[in-house]
Amino acid sequence: MTNIVYIRLKKKVTVNEYKTITLQDIANITTTYENEKELGEIPVYRLSKKDNNVVIIDSFIIIKHLNKANPDLEFQLIGVSESIINIENKRTTPMLLFVFLVWILLFVGSAMTIVNFHYDVSMQEVHQRIHYLFTGEQKKFPLFLQIPYSFGLGIGMVLFLNRLFKKKLNEEPSPLEVELFNYQKNIDEYVTYYENDLNDEHKHI
Repeated sequence: MTNIVYIRLKKKVTVNEYKTITLQDIANITTTYENEKELGEIPVYRLSKKDNNVVIIDSFIIIKHLNKANPDLEFQLIGVSESIINIENKRTTPMLLFVFLVWILLFVGSAMTIVNFHYDVSMQEVHQRIHYLFTGEQKKFPLFLQIPYSFGLGIGMVLFLNRLFKKKLNEEPSPLEVELFNYQKNIDEYVTYYENDLNDEHKHI
């Protein structure tokens, strides 16, 4: 009876060094074959500096290699057909000063956006009009409206982003998280489409 090996490739794998990728690094394996551990340790790809930051490992190459090395086993693929390997170089870790400068840039840009929006819609005049309707008095700075409004603006952003520092307020993803997910999904599809080359087998072990 032929032993069947079920392989489910991982959609994305991140490594921080150039090394030899084994089957267990990029896939989950289940089988009745007694030497399942040895199957997981089979090398499938050798990373090198020529790979830059992203490598696509196609299931066709893996199955072809496994069938050649283990002709007595039957391999069946489940799930995705490619595995994306991201190579993170420790030397490219952003410095604290760079992160601080980016934070300042985003903070100032966001503040200017909010200020310009309030100027365009004449928010101060709206507060003055609301104050007059409620009290019958003209006041240039109706603080009892402006102060709660300012706090409400900040609280509204926290609720919109569904996150307070590192803590999520609930399990529902925020619109920003959904957009980041869709962006990363499109990036992965783009990389898979343009980087996947079935004819380039010289690096596959």
